[in-house]
Amino acid sequence: MNDLMTLVTEYKRQLAWRRWDTILAKLPPLSGRTVLDLGCAVGDQAAGLVAAGARVLGLDANDELLREAHTRLLPNADFQYCDLTALPEDLMGAADGLWCSFLAAYFPDLGPALAEWRKALRPGGFIALTEIDDLFGHEPLGPHTRSVLDAHARDALRAGRYDFHMGSKLRAYLEHAGFTIVTEMVVADDELSFDGPALAGVLEAWRSRFDRMGHLRKNAGAEFDVVRDEFLACLSGDEHRSRAKVICCVAVR
Repeated sequence: MNDLMTLVTEYKRQLAWRRWDTILAKLPPLSGRTVLDLGCAVGDQAAGLVAAGARVLGLDANDELLREAHTRLLPNADFQYCDLTALPEDLMGAADGLWCSFLAAYFPDLGPALAEWRKALRPGGFIALTEIDDLFGHEPLGPHTRSVLDAHARDALRAGRYDFHMGSKLRAYLEHAGFTIVTEMVVADDELSFDGPALAGVLEAWRSRFDRMGHLRKNAGAEFDVVRDEFLACLSGDEHRSRAKVICCVAVR
């Protein structure tokens, strides 16, 4: 199985560990409304939005994930390739809502992206942003492994690849972009934010995530396996505690 198909499998498996119903319950009525699913991946959240009555257009820049989304044959949903830094002109003012999950951290300077996405919203439309804060925030870890992971997070932010602490910044970015916050909440998550030993499938998913972290492998060098294995051992232990939080902000234009 190639890496992209592995990623498809990972996205499909993660659905069981999320609490999307908690967030959907905080949205305004969706019946008959048009929602853009930014970074739609395999369409799992689009399915939830459709079930709530929305018409959904899923946008993503990964063709393999989009092909998987198309196979779902969801009613009232379509999926298309899109550079999410510049939405098509025909989407300007076309949406009643924007749904965006685990995408914002890939825009460490989120302001310009939010300004672009805001143009797609009709006045009074909503945006629901969900993101992890402190992805590696799990304990207990030894000081050296913690140092390597923290250095990697700083390098990712400095290089503009990823902000490991974006979750805690969503409110400020939204307010600066002219949105009014309706709800901000911490959402339970069995993979990213939990206490005690991880489920077997969660450990497998984290191992796969580490295998995809090419920059961490480069930054850690010969110590990569040690860092990965200590982190996985931390997740599997009875003493495991999570500082990481999945944060959702729902706001209106």
